[in-house]
Amino acid sequence: MEQLSLYLPGIALAYTAFLLSIMSPGPNILAIIGTSMSVGRPSGLALAFGVAAGSFCWAMLTVVGLSALLASYAVALTAIKVAGGLYLLWLGYKSLRSAAAAHEIEAGSLAGPTRSHFGYFLRGFTVQMTNPKAALAWIAIISLGLQADAPLWVGTSIVAGTAALSVVIHVLYALAFSTNRMIRVYSKARRLIQGALGLFFCFAGVKLLTSRL
Repeated sequence: MEQLSLYLPGIALAYTAFLLSIMSPGPNILAIIGTSMSVGRPSGLALAFGVAAGSFCWAMLTVVGLSALLASYAVALTAIKVAGGLYLLWLGYKSLRSAAAAHEIEAGSLAGPTRSHFGYFLRGFTVQMTNPKAALAWIAIISLGLQADAPLWVGTSIVAGTAALSVVIHVLYALAFSTNRMIRVYSKARRLIQGALGLFFCFAGVKLLTSRL
């Protein structure tokens, strides 16, 4: 119980950072929405599962890599937390700047010919795995909950929780945001959501930079 209370706040913060990061539609999310609208929900769902699978792989690779690095070089946690904190502050700045701008979200399907459902899954997985920003984002998210002396279950909990959230949220985007009406509803609340995201990322960045190393 003592171990749980020690690591649970960091795990919860990592979950929150991941959840809020995908509340702001990026290129992958907009592609899922656009594909659901223009090609069909089954294709949008296949793309969503592909992106979610890519997110799971990034989470696994990051946890395994950071755990192995910290096992050999505990001092590396300082550099990791500084890099992660600065990246979160950058995300906060971008979110706040987006909140201040008056623009609508534009959903579009992936370029190229219509694919099979497996083809959309593979494309979503490939796009997510070849996104260099995903690596930085996952280092920031994982470092919020991972400590140098953290037991194996901490990293496992972060991976399992974010994987479940990734599947649920990406599927919800494919199902719920596949109509112009839902996009208009989201657009009306976009600036408020982006502002809240910006404040949270700034808070998480400062917390990571000032946490005990």
